[in-house]
Amino acid sequence: MRTPCIMYVYGARPNFVKMAPVMRALRRRLPAARHVSVHTGQHYDTVMSDVVLADLGLGAPDHHLGVGSGSHGAQTGRALALLERTMLEEEPDLVLVPGDVNSSLAGALAAAKLQIPIAHVEAGLRSGDWTMPEEINRVLIDRLSAWCFTHSPEAADHLAAEGVDLERVRPVGNTMIDTLMALRPRIERCDVHARLGVPRDGYLLVTLHRPALVDGELLAPALEALDRLSTTLPVVFPMHPRTRGHAGEWEPRSPRLHLTEPVGYVDFLALERRAAAVLTDSGGVQEETTFLGVPCFTLRDTTERPITVTQGTNRLLGLDVAAIGRIPELLGHRTAALRPPAGWDGRAAERIAAVIAAAPALDAGRPAARAALA
Repeated sequence: MRTPCIMYVYGARPNFVKMAPVMRALRRRLPAARHVSVHTGQHYDTVMSDVVLADLGLGAPDHHLGVGSGSHGAQTGRALALLERTMLEEEPDLVLVPGDVNSSLAGALAAAKLQIPIAHVEAGLRSGDWTMPEEINRVLIDRLSAWCFTHSPEAADHLAAEGVDLERVRPVGNTMIDTLMALRPRIERCDVHARLGVPRDGYLLVTLHRPALVDGELLAPALEALDRLSTTLPVVFPMHPRTRGHAGEWEPRSPRLHLTEPVGYVDFLALERRAAAVLTDSGGVQEETTFLGVPCFTLRDTTERPITVTQGTNRLLGLDVAAIGRIPELLGHRTAALRPPAGWDGRAAERIAAVIAAAPALDAGRPAARAALA
């Protein structure tokens, strides 16, 4: 009898966080299987990749493809070609892809063309904004997946509206919260504030990296707005490499605007945990703040995580950098956060592993993979 093989494809910092508990849970459930991890290299900055992997205890991947940056087409195309080759070598029986980045789409496309079953972790999220490359990726991955693992109730509604067979949909919860809960003791012990020389609490934490904000004319006025705001509310801004590159030579005038290099995941969660509020354009940060009960302001017109808004922790500001100056006033009108959504309880990965472990033998992809090799 052949040994089944499960492949995990990831390439960007948020997806390391989502996949880490799933990989551990499946290794516990299926210890006799081969578990193959593939890092595409979409995120390759040391802090954005190596430090985060170390924080999560993932260790070195079995394959590191070194895809790097580039346009969406170039990056996805390189990842697709290299992932196809890796899948032909390893002959996985199931490929797991998380989230909505180009690496995840490439993993799903490569597996689908080789007729290997796909499981999508964090399926069914929709913003309705087709200018976002991630929205395109989400929809395509869900269409290709044998299992759509969802983490909030509206996700199943989105999938049903698109004609996805609900037999493929499994509500399991949020694996990112699994990771956050597992790291809580380290978060509480973390000394990042002292290391960075930033306030211990009572500050606005900022993370901005999406092209709509940092690739064009909005970044400069956003930085100026943060500089002015910091005279009222201290600002801590670990700058994504993309944002730092586009900021160029800009420097703050206020000593209370702390621009730092990117930080590791535990460090970032510790900063998030003690913030008075967070300003972001990140999807994952909207979820973390909802679980932590920290007010979040999202500098986007839409969100694929509306449950964070209905829970009362997240407020959409639109692409309106002038709204940054109103954050202290808006903070004074916040209501208490509700309990975290159902399934955001630290056991989502175990539910995913239970579904996969209870399935029939994962060998549907083998004939296609062998034929492609021949």
